[in-house]
Amino acid sequence: MSEHRRRPSGRAVPPGPDGTQHGGRAAARRAAQSRDGRGRRAAGTRQADAGRPRRRGLIDYPRAGRRGLRRWLPSWKLVSGTFLLFVAGLLGLFGYAYATTTIPGANPSTQAQSNTYYWSDGSVMTTQGSTNRQNVDLAQVPKLVQWDFLAAENATFYTDPGVDTQGMLRAVYHMATGGEVQSGSTITQQFVKNTYLSQDQSVTRKLREIMISLKIGGQMSKQQILQGYLNTCYYGRDAYGIEAAARTYYHVHASQLTVSQGAFIAATVNEPSVLMHADTDPQAKAQATARWKYVLDRMAKIHKITAAQEQQYLAAGFPTPKPYTPSAGMAGQTGYLVQAAEKYVEAHTSLTDQQLGHGGYQIYTTFDKKKVSALSASVTAMERKHLDPRHRTADKDVQVGAASIDPSSGALVALYGGPGWNKGHWTDNADAAGVPVGSTFKPLDLAAALDHGAVLSPGQPASPITPDSKFDGDDGITIKNQQGQELPDAKDPTGLLHQRNDVTTKWGYITLRKAMEQSVNTPYVQLGEYVGYDAVEGEALKAGLLRTSLQYDTPGFYIGTSTPSAIRMADAYATFDDGGVQHEPYSVTKVVADGRQLPGFDKPKGTMAMPASTADTVTDVLRDVVKNGTGTNAQALGRPAAGKTGTTDDYKSAWFIGYTPQLTTAVSMFKEDPKNAGLQSMQGVGGYAKVFGADMPTEVWTGYMTAALQGQPVQQFPPAPALGQSTDEYGAPSPTPSATVAPSTPPATPTVPATPTPTTAPCHGHGKHCVSPSPTDTTGTTGGTGGGLFGGTTGGTGGTTSPSPGPTSTTSAPARVRR
Repeated sequence: MSEHRRRPSGRAVPPGPDGTQHGGRAAARRAAQSRDGRGRRAAGTRQADAGRPRRRGLIDYPRAGRRGLRRWLPSWKLVSGTFLLFVAGLLGLFGYAYATTTIPGANPSTQAQSNTYYWSDGSVMTTQGSTNRQNVDLAQVPKLVQWDFLAAENATFYTDPGVDTQGMLRAVYHMATGGEVQSGSTITQQFVKNTYLSQDQSVTRKLREIMISLKIGGQMSKQQILQGYLNTCYYGRDAYGIEAAARTYYHVHASQLTVSQGAFIAATVNEPSVLMHADTDPQAKAQATARWKYVLDRMAKIHKITAAQEQQYLAAGFPTPKPYTPSAGMAGQTGYLVQAAEKYVEAHTSLTDQQLGHGGYQIYTTFDKKKVSALSASVTAMERKHLDPRHRTADKDVQVGAASIDPSSGALVALYGGPGWNKGHWTDNADAAGVPVGSTFKPLDLAAALDHGAVLSPGQPASPITPDSKFDGDDGITIKNQQGQELPDAKDPTGLLHQRNDVTTKWGYITLRKAMEQSVNTPYVQLGEYVGYDAVEGEALKAGLLRTSLQYDTPGFYIGTSTPSAIRMADAYATFDDGGVQHEPYSVTKVVADGRQLPGFDKPKGTMAMPASTADTVTDVLRDVVKNGTGTNAQALGRPAAGKTGTTDDYKSAWFIGYTPQLTTAVSMFKEDPKNAGLQSMQGVGGYAKVFGADMPTEVWTGYMTAALQGQPVQQFPPAPALGQSTDEYGAPSPTPSATVAPSTPPATPTVPATPTPTTAPCHGHGKHCVSPSPTDTTGTTGGTGGGLFGGTTGGTGGTTSPSPGPTSTTSAPARVRR
């Protein structure tokens, strides 16, 4: 179109002088209206553009092209995308957590175990350790008992990954919403919680439990996990682990549990503090019965038992647990029994104190529960009858030690070590050296003489000796050696040793049998010298005594200056009792660790220490001690018995050792202040002016033996063997002189010097034992330095504050060692 606007007729209108088209104001108005119309059209266009759909961003929210509520509702694409992103994030976090999770070391408390000690009948004596736990191999738990636990707790254990997803989500939900915090529901999770984590109820601990449970499956087999679970669970009654639970609830080992018993024990895991009282509390028993039935029902549903078997168990009734008896610990005699067993274990294995202290050992002992109780009761009865330390000073610090042995095997069946560890008395008096045995040593002199004879004449061979051989029994006689020389004594005004008896009775020449009956010293000191120290020492060692407990080569040796323990003296007499066969005393029959029986605990084999004729002859003489001599108080036993009393110089110790064919028992009694080591005189103790082995020690022996042998048949000793002719000491009157070997030239009596000066006396013994005798010195030496197992501890009488050194003060060679 032309620049010039045309008229309606078609002709153009020329512009005015101002450049506008002709038409005046009307034309200008029309032009302005035209411009305004174009502006309105532009605005309308913009409004139209605003109504058109805009381009969407990565996240279309709020939603484009939507109005009202729909504009703010997320699309399904947004929801699903967000969910996938969330899941991806969780998976990433899970992967990171799984990759960075490490299985920590087991909590020390979950590894702590106790040592369990058993009586000879297999019942539990005590557990030693802070945690009542004995780990066992899974193979020791019957298969169906294992399934009792799986049926109750986690039937899918062998197929699941270690966690229960539904249970896990449920637990997380409860914790997140402030509800009750729930524990892991699988056995793997419970094992992880028990072994590696604390019992804290928190989200953090729960998440760690889940992570470790998932990861542990790659490092442990299902069998290992189940074994760990059974050994770490708490079952009530202070029992950790299935072995302790089996013992405390049914007095059996885990390997002996029945399916029914296992169902109850599996039930205790959920509520141990309640179900542990199922034997006494009716409400607890009702709960336990219901849970027990549930476990059996689950066993049937997962086809581990049949429906018929389930009905059989139900018909048999709920397996009510045994009464709960908390461990007595180490009180009373238990501490001494455990101590003796530990010493034996260490002596027969490579185990150390530290290894035993870590726990996990099952130690089966020879100790008879009834006999131990009877021995303790007999000591207590004697003390109540005779001792009154609150009103009689002499009765303070009086102590007793005793040991009882089965002579046919050497098994220690009972000990009395003292009033108890719980009373501050730590040393086992039955196993402590340091108490001189007095005249109870004389049977060993007689045995040596029967076996080796005696050199009654210088330069002559040894002559045969029998209990009918006669020796000078008078008090104060001088003692000769095998060379016919009288032994010197620097402390005697005459310069010679004059052996003393307890009384000044003029016995004259009496038989060795009579001297044993009446406990006359002089015949046995002289006999010992004629037999020789080495022969007597050898006889004592073969009978069972330890060399370290034997005193030096002095005349007092033959009448009991040595200090064997009560255990070792009982063992020596058991050798007589068993026809000359010596059995090493033993206290442990079996040790089990980690399900394995340790080697080294076979019953010791007996060895022939002396001919049966010798042992039976000594027994016959000791029977006469009980029938006619110082041991007549033992007749109260009411059955055949043999024994010997023993009392040492100044009444510092008193003994009675006796036996029947079934049992040998030694009882010692002494006095020692726990704050001042050294034996004290027992004069005045129990109101007795003089304390002999025939009195209170024999009373303890008789009371114990009566109870210990109750119900056992009365047995007879073998008859005394026939012996050949006896030989008397030179000078003894005899109706048959030919039976007495006298020297061709009797030894002359040495001239007694006017002023005795011997400070170094000639030796009367042999070799390494050759020392200067000082037969009247009662304070010169300290005896009993120990000598190994059973008789190898020195002292330690205990006290109320701390252990003390114990019975160590003895006499080196008392002038009088009494009956």
